[in-house]
Amino acid sequence: MHFADFLAGSVGGACGVAVGYPLDTVKVRIQTHKQFTGIWQCVVTTVKKEGVHGFFKGMALPVTTISMTSSVVFGTYRNCLQCFSQLRGIGAPNSKIDIFLSGMAGGVAQISVMSPGDIVKVRLQCQTERKSSGFSHAKPKYSGPIHCLLTIAKEEGVLGLYRGALPLAFRDGPSYATYFLTYNTLCSQLTPAGQKEPEWTAVLLAGGVAGMAGWSVGTPMDVIKARLQMDGVREEKRYRGLVHCLTETVRNEGPGIFFKSLGINCLRAFPVNMVVFAVYEVSVRVLRSAPLDQLS
Repeated sequence: MHFADFLAGSVGGACGVAVGYPLDTVKVRIQTHKQFTGIWQCVVTTVKKEGVHGFFKGMALPVTTISMTSSVVFGTYRNCLQCFSQLRGIGAPNSKIDIFLSGMAGGVAQISVMSPGDIVKVRLQCQTERKSSGFSHAKPKYSGPIHCLLTIAKEEGVLGLYRGALPLAFRDGPSYATYFLTYNTLCSQLTPAGQKEPEWTAVLLAGGVAGMAGWSVGTPMDVIKARLQMDGVREEKRYRGLVHCLTETVRNEGPGIFFKSLGINCLRAFPVNMVVFAVYEVSVRVLRSAPLDQLS
């Protein structure tokens, strides 16, 4: 079993969160708040109302949870590839369908770990009230990640922490399948003949493009996920489930709403996944070398 990929994926995921979190906050707010009409307007409004801190609300828990989910994604992906290779015979190269299915398995596998942290992240990112002792300011509902987690569990039950898990699976399964297939294909094409490992420039480019490709596939369902997670928090509950949310969103706002945040997702995905894959590749190569070779 490839334990090195679990560890390397964890480190890469945590670094990716730190790089992309501010733009992720902007993305979530654009998806869930009608007051934000675009990226720049959302950035300016957030800075004026909340300061720079507003872009990092709820980051503590995602750093922990995404490092775990990234570990599951990369570890599951790598070990599924190994299983496919063994089915064809030891040492047999993996086909593109192997890579696609392994990526999908990794994306779905991490939902059980990711969902509670993701809903806390979204709730805190959409909490635009400032902490203030003044009487003119509304107090924020959640004081921090742990308080948010416990409040959701108390008010909505443990299953409330998994609200949006189904669209999350529909988002991350195809998204990660596309993600790993794009990365692997680009690295193969950019690696010189006779060389086993791609150059670092190829890793950075392939990682960035893979992130953009993954989000191009996952953005529509990401909109539905965020709306289901925020449903009933600030106003009366509007959606009965995934299909109802999907049909109501299309009926009220048109299909274009699913791609409203695509630009910022791609803008964020390129640098984030450059970092994720660069850190992953460095980490996994170190972990596979002596004296930790047994981990690979």
